[in-house]
Amino acid sequence: MLYKTILFDLDGTLTKSDPGIIHAACYALERMGLTPPPPERMLRFVGPPLVVSLKDVFQMNDEDCRQAVALFQEYYNGQGWRENQVYPGIPELLSDLRRAGRTLMVATSKPDAISHQILEHFGLAEYFHHIQGAFQYESHCQKAAVIQKALADCPYEGPAVMVGDRENDCAGARENGLPTIGVLYGYGDRAELEAAGAAVIAEDVSHLGRILLEEGP
Repeated sequence: MLYKTILFDLDGTLTKSDPGIIHAACYALERMGLTPPPPERMLRFVGPPLVVSLKDVFQMNDEDCRQAVALFQEYYNGQGWRENQVYPGIPELLSDLRRAGRTLMVATSKPDAISHQILEHFGLAEYFHHIQGAFQYESHCQKAAVIQKALADCPYEGPAVMVGDRENDCAGARENGLPTIGVLYGYGDRAELEAAGAAVIAEDVSHLGRILLEEGP
């Protein structure tokens, strides 16, 4: 049995996005008079919704979160989004999946408009039947809600699976009754993905392709 519908996360799954996200987060924190944490801790801003990371790392209240988000968007919407890089092998994998008749979607906690902009700019949008991002940072940003809306808005045939690199991808998929394929080339490690309940873990893009096109779950 092979998955007929595949939902992909964006950051850490389709594109290497940490430079732009970290630069935007540092810009926001510095403008608020805060000292950004060390680079290894800044990676926590990649993947989960921004508000979750701000509250987790800095214990920000709602008002400070709104200010930080606005400053983050100021940098990211201007230049940060261009600092993405498509992971090698992803365009070829998506092309192979489309030729094999699979239904492909993006389900990301990144805001909807900028998600479309990134995927169009880097030539990936053409491979997807549906692209679903969050409506804004403060609301509709939990991964389960994004996945739910993607599945509701795009006709699809099961079985379906989520592909992502972080625990929130696994949790959001689980709430929608989907398994997750975790990928190790993104920002989560094996321990995180195993603890989050990933059904299978792909070492790299080539391995992911074998799982999706040849091996099945």
